[in-house]
Amino acid sequence: MPKRKAVKMPRIKTSAGIITNTMIEVADNSGAKTAQVISVLGYKGRKRRLPKAGVGDIVIIVVKTGTEEVRHQMFRAVIIRQKKPYRRKDGTWIAFEDNAAVIIDEEGNPKGTIVKGPIAKEAATRFPNVAKIATQII
Repeated sequence: MPKRKAVKMPRIKTSAGIITNTMIEVADNSGAKTAQVISVLGYKGRKRRLPKAGVGDIVIIVVKTGTEEVRHQMFRAVIIRQKKPYRRKDGTWIAFEDNAAVIIDEEGNPKGTIVKGPIAKEAATRFPNVAKIATQII
């Protein structure tokens, strides 16, 4: 069998504002309300250092509150907002009111059909399918 090449998504460096065990809001209409981050995909750290994620990163979440179909299940999600301020290339600083994510599948397609609230430009450029269902991109 031929060796598969790993697809590398372009990542924009931001200050990581979310670590494992952080409670975040789920901003789509997939049925989940709040979730807990349990892992960060692609994070390579050091011993005893908590994995951290920023806007546009993929995390593994466990749904804590929501409908019976999605509660206590694990999903992949992309971070679309974070409270911790981060700096953009043009020199502006941006921070949101809450930490929020959108549930996605293996290919990066969102599970819901609409995103509540704004979405960061960094997450929109990395995940265009999530940006399509967003109401506002900042």
